[in-house]
Amino acid sequence: MVQAAQTTAVTRIGTRGSPLALAQARMVQAQLAAARGLEVEHFPLTIIRTTGDVIQDRTLAEAGGKGLFTKEIEEALLRRTIDLAVHSAKDVPTVLPDGLVLTAVLPREDPRDVFIGRSAKFLHELAPGAVVGTASLRRQALVKRLRSDIEVVPIRGNVETRLRKLKEGAVDATLLALAGLKRLGLVEAASSIFPVEEFLPAVGQGVVAIETRADDRSTRALLETINHAETFTALVAERAFLAVLDGSCRTPIAGHATVAQGRLTFHGLIAKPDGRESFACVREGALSEAGALGHDAGLELKRQAGADFLKAVL
Repeated sequence: MVQAAQTTAVTRIGTRGSPLALAQARMVQAQLAAARGLEVEHFPLTIIRTTGDVIQDRTLAEAGGKGLFTKEIEEALLRRTIDLAVHSAKDVPTVLPDGLVLTAVLPREDPRDVFIGRSAKFLHELAPGAVVGTASLRRQALVKRLRSDIEVVPIRGNVETRLRKLKEGAVDATLLALAGLKRLGLVEAASSIFPVEEFLPAVGQGVVAIETRADDRSTRALLETINHAETFTALVAERAFLAVLDGSCRTPIAGHATVAQGRLTFHGLIAKPDGRESFACVREGALSEAGALGHDAGLELKRQAGADFLKAVL
């Protein structure tokens, strides 16, 4: 009887309702079903509308930060109306609510950013005074660092909405994550792809993260069967870096870790929104030191930039 109950138990997955969020939740759903040898119906999706989905007339920085994409889903976790939450890792705030933890991640998709122009194929081909639309201060800062002669304006909405606004002529170009385009089958929309060394990704970019209650041992054990250890280790370093810098949507921060041959390499960067000033660092070490490497990188950038750098940004 106990075995039968465990086999037929339902695990409820909480997700936002955007096409990309649903695509990512279905990836988790499929992997869990395959790992347990069950039909996907044993892992039903619960769509939760977040404040970040509702607010479309302001940037996230103006509205209160990137936690607006996770708040209502985390509240559902704490109320126990869902058993796990699927997020884009770059949307997850540095500090989680008490009682919640990031338990697992899927293998990281390509973390690079793409340039999408109406007529230009590359950022350097844009005419002086051209308008680039992005809701990300990181992308704004990196664009301005490369092209101080162009204008950057806020543009909100899901991937499809931003592509539509570009097509309608609201902006001359926009930037999106390649991972999202791949998951939506829209890679052909990309005009060109930025090299990581030129355009450092956001912390967690390309990673699907799964959040649970800390005391839910059965769900956490289930998720361990699909967790991608190398991606999880890289994310630990990146989020440790972000935690030192108190990163939010108001702060242009980039951080990216890679794992190869049992070693972790981390690149971090902070910048002013206008791109005129930035600081970068690199750390390399053992996988077991992932958190410490990210933490130390954050401390180094604080030392390089000075005490008032981030205050001025905020």
